[in-house]
Amino acid sequence: MSTKSKRKSKVKMSRQDKIFQKVIYLLSALMLVIVIYPLYFVVIASFSDPAAVAGGQVWLLPKGLTLDGYKELFKHSEIWTGYLNTILYTLVGTAIGLFVNITAAYALSRRDLVGRGFLNLLFVFTMFFNGGLIPTFLTVQDFHLDNTFWVMVLPFSVSVYNMIVARTFFQNSIPMDIYDAARIDGCGNLRYFAQIVLPLSKAILAVIGLWTAVGLWNSYFNALIYLKDSSLYPLQLILRNILITNNMQMSLGSGEAMQVALRLSNLMRYSVIIVSTVPIMCIYPFVQKYFNQGVMIGAVKG
Repeated sequence: MSTKSKRKSKVKMSRQDKIFQKVIYLLSALMLVIVIYPLYFVVIASFSDPAAVAGGQVWLLPKGLTLDGYKELFKHSEIWTGYLNTILYTLVGTAIGLFVNITAAYALSRRDLVGRGFLNLLFVFTMFFNGGLIPTFLTVQDFHLDNTFWVMVLPFSVSVYNMIVARTFFQNSIPMDIYDAARIDGCGNLRYFAQIVLPLSKAILAVIGLWTAVGLWNSYFNALIYLKDSSLYPLQLILRNILITNNMQMSLGSGEAMQVALRLSNLMRYSVIIVSTVPIMCIYPFVQKYFNQGVMIGAVKG
C-alpha cells in the first residue's frame, strides 16, 4: 500500500461528518424508492388481480397472478405492425435527427462562421414562436408528406434545444488548437469533423441520440394529426386506440359482461405501460456511461 493511500485510510471522520453522511445516504435511499417504486408497482399490478389492486392489497408482491391483460392486449395483431413501425421511426428518425442537429451545432460552434450570431438568434427564436398547428399542417401537406412514412421523421427532426446543447459541448470540450494543428497538416473542414470531432464527441452523440430516440418512441400526436393509413400507425397510437375501443365496449355492456370488460380494461392499462416502455428502457444501460458525461455538459470547469 502506498504512503498516500495509508494516509487516506488513517483519516478519521468527525461526528458531524458521519451524521451528514448518514443523512445523505438516507435521502438518497428515499429518492431511489420514490423513483423506482412506481415503476415496480406498475409491473406487479400488470400481473395482479384488478380487484386486489383496486382494494390496495398489492404493495410488494403481485396477488392473484394472471396474464389476462397481456393475452387480451396481444390478441390485437396490429400491435406487431405498430412495433415494427415504431422501431423504424425511431431508428431512421434518430439517425436523421443526429445528422441535422450535430452538423448544425458544429457549424454554429465555429467562430469563423459568417453571420453566426444572427443564425443563432434565428434558431433560438423558433423555440418561443412558431406558426401553430394549422400552418404546420398545411406546410406538411404542400410538401406531400402527410400520410407517409417520412412525415414522422423529417419535418420535426430539428431540435433547437439539442442543437444548443451540442454546440455548447463543441465550444467547451474541443479546443481550437486541435483544429489549428489539423489545418497545418492539411486537414479540411469535412475531414476534421468526421475524423476528429465526431470520435471526440461520443458522449454528446449518445445523449442526443437517446433523447431523440425516446421522443420518437413515445410520440403519437404527430401520427394522430398526419397519418390516416392504419398500417403506418406507431405503437403508441395503436395502444391508445385499443384502450379507447375497450372502454367503449365496457360502456356498452351491462351486468356480468360489463364487470368482465372493466376487469380487462384495468389490467390492460398496466400491461400497455409495460409493453410500451420496456423496449426503450433496455437501451439505457448501453449509453449510461455516456449519458452521465453528457449531463455535465455546460458545467463550470475548475
